Amino acid sequence: MAGKVAIVTGGGRGLGRAMAEGLARAGARVVISAARGLDEVRRSADAINAACGEVRVAALQADVTREDDCARLVGAALAGFGGLHILVNNAGRGMKYVSPTFLTEPTRFWEVDAATWRGIIDTNVNGPFLMAKAALPHLLAQRWGRIVNITMNHETMRRPGFSPYGPSKAALESETVIWSQDLAGTGVTVNGLLPGGATDTGMIPEGVPDTLRRQLLRPEVMVEPLLWLASDASAGVTGTRLVAARWDASLPPEQALAAACESAGWV
Repeated sequence: MAGKVAIVTGGGRGLGRAMAEGLARAGARVVISAARGLDEVRRSADAINAACGEVRVAALQADVTREDDCARLVGAALAGFGGLHILVNNAGRGMKYVSPTFLTEPTRFWEVDAATWRGIIDTNVNGPFLMAKAALPHLLAQRWGRIVNITMNHETMRRPGFSPYGPSKAALESETVIWSQDLAGTGVTVNGLLPGGATDTGMIPEGVPDTLRRQLLRPEVMVEPLLWLASDASAGVTGTRLVAARWDASLPPEQALAAACESAGWV
């Protein structure tokens, strides 16, 4: 990753924090963002920089639902680190915005507050579009870029009571496939990456028993497949999705890819 510059939206905690740290430790410069809670994202940047022994991560408050904020994020990468090569669309809103008891007391779709519905769709569907739209002029000009959309299991998209989170990620799957075709031959790839199971992040509500929490995937599961997707080696892979939990770093990359790769879309 030396010489590469990445943006990781929602990079202050959970999957975003783990992926930002993984990229930085591998040598990339990274801009991380949060829609709110600038102190948290700054603390994450400071901790990663301390671990790396130099400034490799910059923190910015930016809401991916706002076009101007997306442009500011891209501008921060260009001005602060001299380029942009990798966009990780990780910022998202989950079911806890609908109800803190969504795991045990599902909310039927017509019971969801309309403003909550719009907020989740705006972040999870429109946010990746606005970020990609802001980044693409630079990626296309250099004929090299990696867009990685963070998605989830198809089973979860179909789970009763998981509106609008499930539909928002299904839309992101469609974005991934269509964008990869639109960008064919440009040197810019678009792929999806998902943990492959329930993961110990802020998406999990408080009060989950420790016995269950210990069974959850760790956010760091995303790092190895992300680093491969962000590398030159992945140039021929686009419009697909990798299941991080299936990626075996002890295998040659071709075998690890074969084990982790799924068709992006509905089969």
